[in-house]
Amino acid sequence: MPKESGRKVVATNRKARHDYHVLDTYEAGIALMGTEVKSLREGHASMVDGFCTFYNDELWMEAIHIPEYNQGSWTNHAARRRRKLLLHREELIKIARKVQEAGYTVVPLQLYFVDGRAKVEIAVARGKREYDKRQTLREQQDNREAQREMRERNRRR
Repeated sequence: MPKESGRKVVATNRKARHDYHVLDTYEAGIALMGTEVKSLREGHASMVDGFCTFYNDELWMEAIHIPEYNQGSWTNHAARRRRKLLLHREELIKIARKVQEAGYTVVPLQLYFVDGRAKVEIAVARGKREYDKRQTLREQQDNREAQREMRERNRRR
């Protein structure tokens, strides 16, 4: 069987970029059970309410929903269990120092496969205030309108 190559995105947390200012991003491995990997390969996962916390100097990802595998039996996993993230010790220390500062948190951004291995992109982020969210939406809308106007001008020529 040929080895998978490239990057296959399973789930993204679009709400995270809306709710947080992303400062640093890291790629981490995930300690998964066999049925979780099979369910992810089918493309089933939801990262809507996901977050990461430290327990005993280890980083854990919580509230990520990976549904039970259809063909699984008694070996199936719990859909919203806590999953350990695999990072280098230096990265963990750097993230832990940043999170200890007020207002910073760790959020998962994307769940994907790289060369057949499940990975998650996590970010050290700071929460946006309501006016920041409105400003971001306004900027996106202005950019869209400018692109639309330029496209219309180019069509007229």
